[in-house]
Amino acid sequence: MSQLILIADGDAEVGERLDVHLRREGFRTVGAMDGQAALDLHGRVRPDLILLDAGLPGRDGWDVLGEIRRRGPTPVVMTAAVDDGVSRVQALRIGADDYLARPVDALEAATRVHAILRRLAGASGAGLLKVGALEVDPAGYQAAVVTPEGRRKLALTLTEFRILVQLAQAPSRVFSRAELSEGCRPSRASDTRTLDSHVSHLRRKLVESGATEVVVNVRGVGYRLDPAF
Repeated sequence: MSQLILIADGDAEVGERLDVHLRREGFRTVGAMDGQAALDLHGRVRPDLILLDAGLPGRDGWDVLGEIRRRGPTPVVMTAAVDDGVSRVQALRIGADDYLARPVDALEAATRVHAILRRLAGASGAGLLKVGALEVDPAGYQAAVVTPEGRRKLALTLTEFRILVQLAQAPSRVFSRAELSEGCRPSRASDTRTLDSHVSHLRRKLVESGATEVVVNVRGVGYRLDPAF
């Protein structure tokens, strides 16, 4: 069955244009025109990806993005009328996987959707990864730290999870920031500006779950996962 895209857009014309183009690309689509409807559909149909308008009426796109991230790792491409660095970084830090300025080009949106879903498909092909007390399940989008006190699941954003999968696939190897960014999202330029923030959040969550500081910063090079914990 083809993948399902939720188009959450307050502009009916834009939503219809995206719907037509994505269906031509082989996707199934569902649509919502306000924030609450988008959240209701997300809970009901579990889409493979969401195209999310930041300016949705009612609960706006920023609020919806935060709630989606609390629920799990569904990929989100945020669209917003403001094309500045602040809005882009804000979207990525909250947990968006990519950011598109409005007016949205349907072809570019479809290209970004394909790129994100290809990366997810590649990650899901890996088996269970174990590094010390850390367990990462790429197919199930789950990670946990196992200690004598028990097994604690990690509540990660999709970007944090993708970073962790890359690091866990090759423990002790140093990954450059560019490599980690490329593996997380199709928008490389914006990723490199926020990667350090994502890694910092990931490191904090690992420590809070009972691991020692396992993501090591190799100055001037990048990051590696230290298996000695």
